[in-house]
Amino acid sequence: MDPMFLIPVGAAALIVLIIFLSSFFTVNTAEVAVITHFGEFKRIATPGLNWKLPFFDAVAGVVSLRVSQISLTMETKTKDNVFVTIPISVQNRVRPEKVYDAFYKLADPTAQIKSYVEQVILGHVPGMTLDEVFASQSSIAAAVKQELDADMATFGFEIVNVLVTDIVPDQKVKSAMNDINAAQREQVAANARGEAEKILVVKKAEAEAESKALQGQGIANQRKAIIEGLQVSIEQFQKVVDGASSKDVMQLVMVTQYFDTLKSIGESDKTNTLFLSHSPGSVKEVSEQILESMLIAGRANG
Repeated sequence: MDPMFLIPVGAAALIVLIIFLSSFFTVNTAEVAVITHFGEFKRIATPGLNWKLPFFDAVAGVVSLRVSQISLTMETKTKDNVFVTIPISVQNRVRPEKVYDAFYKLADPTAQIKSYVEQVILGHVPGMTLDEVFASQSSIAAAVKQELDADMATFGFEIVNVLVTDIVPDQKVKSAMNDINAAQREQVAANARGEAEKILVVKKAEAEAESKALQGQGIANQRKAIIEGLQVSIEQFQKVVDGASSKDVMQLVMVTQYFDTLKSIGESDKTNTLFLSHSPGSVKEVSEQILESMLIAGRANG
């Protein structure tokens, strides 16, 4: 066989082999490929090794089936005329059975999803006050997911979850809210301090009243014991000395206690100088005053 003939045959075979091998392609996991035939949709290639007709078929694009996240920031006004910024995260993915719709029906899925989110937010937030928006954060997210999922299903997309991550009012409004909150907390703290002080005052008054009551009871008992002791002393003295009256006995007892007191004062190292009238008449007058005071106290206790 002519070697010159083998050269073009070998070259042709090599070209055919290259074309044949180049017709194989791979699709990664969690992805699918859109195969077209002369520009017309033909089929969906699944993950793994795939083959297409050379020159006739082409891979128009690859669609990911993973969950993707679109972060949006919406600005709107509440019912009480407060402008708020609402960051929203939309987690979505292409439905495996609707890859054709997702690839061909939407030119810009992100812009389309953003438009639907704006529509839902503008339909809910302007009818709420700022406090209601804060309280309804989860319900707003649920409403966005419900309506967005229904609308995007037509285009082959599934809305996995919608997260309203924050409610950000105007800075001046936020400062005013912080001031109101601080004032309310200060009011609660002041009330608590007032109640605590009130309890302390009441308890102190109760303690003083109880202390004075016990002190009065002690003095009364002391006087009662003195009177009872004097009564016994008088009875014993009258038994020994005939004709002695109770008054004489009491004066004798008072004078004796008077001198005992002076003796105790004189024996103390810390005694101050005392000037007392010490004539017999003065001593008698002192004893009579003491006796009268004790008799009055005895009648009061009786």
